[in-house]
Amino acid sequence: MYNRNEERTGVQEAGAYSPKIHLGCDFVMVYGINDTLAERIKSFKDKGYIIHLMTGVSWGAYDDYLGGTFDGREHWDEAQVLRDNRKRKNHVETPYMVPTVAFANYLVTKLKKAVDAGVEAIHLEEPEFWVDTGYSDAFKREWEIFYREPWQDPLATPDAQYRASKLKARVYARTIERLSGELKEYAKVQHGRDLRFYVPTHSLLNYTHWRIVSPEAALIDIPGVDGFIAQIWTGTARTPNRFMGVKKERTFETAFMEYGVMQELVRGTGKRMWFLHDPIEDNPKYDWDDYKANYFRTVAASLFHPEVHHYEVSPWPSRVMNGRYPSQKEGVEPKPIPAEYATNLLTLMHTLRDMKQPETRFDRDMETVGVFMADSAMFQRAVVDTHPLKNQPNEWDDMVFFDSFYGLTLPLLKNGLAVRPVQLDNIRRYPDYLDAYETLVLCYEFFKPEHPDVHNAIANWVKNGGALAYVGDGSDPYHRIRHWWTAHGYADPSHHLMECLGLDKTFSDGVAKVGKGFVCHLKTAPCGIALDKTKSQKYLAFMDEVFAQKGIAWQKHSSIVLRRGKYVVTAVMDETECASAETLRGRYIDLFTHDLRIVENPVLATGSVGLYLDTAKVASDENQILALSARAEKIESGENIFAFTAEGPAEVLCACRVWTTFEPRRVTIEAKGKKQNAAFAFDRGSQTTFLTFPNDPDGVRVAFCNE
Repeated sequence: MYNRNEERTGVQEAGAYSPKIHLGCDFVMVYGINDTLAERIKSFKDKGYIIHLMTGVSWGAYDDYLGGTFDGREHWDEAQVLRDNRKRKNHVETPYMVPTVAFANYLVTKLKKAVDAGVEAIHLEEPEFWVDTGYSDAFKREWEIFYREPWQDPLATPDAQYRASKLKARVYARTIERLSGELKEYAKVQHGRDLRFYVPTHSLLNYTHWRIVSPEAALIDIPGVDGFIAQIWTGTARTPNRFMGVKKERTFETAFMEYGVMQELVRGTGKRMWFLHDPIEDNPKYDWDDYKANYFRTVAASLFHPEVHHYEVSPWPSRVMNGRYPSQKEGVEPKPIPAEYATNLLTLMHTLRDMKQPETRFDRDMETVGVFMADSAMFQRAVVDTHPLKNQPNEWDDMVFFDSFYGLTLPLLKNGLAVRPVQLDNIRRYPDYLDAYETLVLCYEFFKPEHPDVHNAIANWVKNGGALAYVGDGSDPYHRIRHWWTAHGYADPSHHLMECLGLDKTFSDGVAKVGKGFVCHLKTAPCGIALDKTKSQKYLAFMDEVFAQKGIAWQKHSSIVLRRGKYVVTAVMDETECASAETLRGRYIDLFTHDLRIVENPVLATGSVGLYLDTAKVASDENQILALSARAEKIESGENIFAFTAEGPAEVLCACRVWTTFEPRRVTIEAKGKKQNAAFAFDRGSQTTFLTFPNDPDGVRVAFCNE
């Protein structure tokens, strides 16, 4: 048992507590500030949950502010506005906001009510500014104040677009710094307590892919921000991308890299990160089978990043437990959540509470390759009026599918490398940040270095034995914007990097020894790697050469298997020449099954993901719960008895598998004062016992007896 104050799992919910959503997590983020706030807080607090508050920072029910009721001035000029003067809206009448100083004042006033109501933490979600906006009067004012020059049309030139997006990230960082600082001070002064402050945000990859600007890594520098929720789910991860010219959904692969960049965001900072999963999503056209398959893919993808062991297990549990899907698909009758899926969801939600394991390792020696990313990738996601591709039919291809990034990463992941998107901006924050990597891939064709000193750090890393693979041909029109490298006469920021490495600034298409390490340069546009099989194979051959320089013969594999203590996470790639089914040797509990079935030497099919509990890792000297579709409390363990109370949502069947030092002679369950014998099955191979029983929010007492 761990302390509930560790807050390993939580949910967000807009309504009050109900027995059907008693998921048994550690904390609940009550959503939104209205007249029912106190009532909603009390309803969850009475059931033992730690209470946080979540609300939107870029949009929300802010009619009193927009209409002028709040301060006597209308604020519609602060909506995000498109080039054609339409407002960017989250809902029919809800615009995305330009986060002005006045808007920050308004949010502070609103959020003080939540602090007064006793919440322990505040989550301001999704600081989002769309790439195609920047035409409102409020944003024009921000431009003139910050840049001290007349506003420019953000879609006119690469320079204007980059500067506009950089400013969009800055104004949201300013707002969050103001809110976190003032509200923490208010909590101290008025209530004598510490308030925590978090930012739930999509990943840097998703925001870049979807063409949205957000502060992301800049939030690390704000002292008042205690951490983040990585808002990654099937809705972000199923976004199609391209691999060797094939466009399709690759939910696992995309989620793998989304969770990876969010782990990198906080690595070494001491700030908290929760990984989010969603059993369904906002799109009402998918059915439960689709949701389930993609949910499993996101859960597996998240578990390959073991430095994070906190999770938001469901946004809107009432939508999951009470929803009917597909709710908007002609000719298909919407259905409630299947009973088996509900049971399996609860098993996984509680298994996630046990992911803080002392030992993690891959099943074979694997190279971990870092591929650099930076917030500036969000600053150049528009085909502007002067773009060379402006009038060509494929002008939006790279912008829509983010080919430049996926061209560099998917071929590596698909061939069995643990790819990590590495935050370039973090180099300046942490002197040893790059020491975790032996091989790094860098390309300035889709993002730019905001500061030249990162090149000194990269050069020192190479000289100390690192292998740097640089990919790029200098064709990106954003190389010519006003920035530090152009001010110093460089046509491309990579030229400055090469000089820092002691090479000719135009070094390309070759290998150079630098100190104890080396640099390899492939002169090609990365977006072409995603589009063309031949170019993808050339890139893989290039990476073969990178590894060969290190004395490593890269053995390509289709599987990735990670062990987190007694848990085993698996994924087998498809779409490559090395793709093949593999066998996981041993006896396991399959945690992606509702009946927690025992499997021996399971075959891992291509394109599959899995989560297993290795029965060989189960301690043989203590009674223990191995998997349970409920929260276990009041555990009692003895020579002849093992008992606990299971708390779970009403109307959901609980599955339970335990290991005991004895073979149970009988199992009893007791709920609402009624006690009865339960049917159970003992598996001699694994020495485990399995049973099911109806969940109860008030608790079911389960006892395994040896007499």
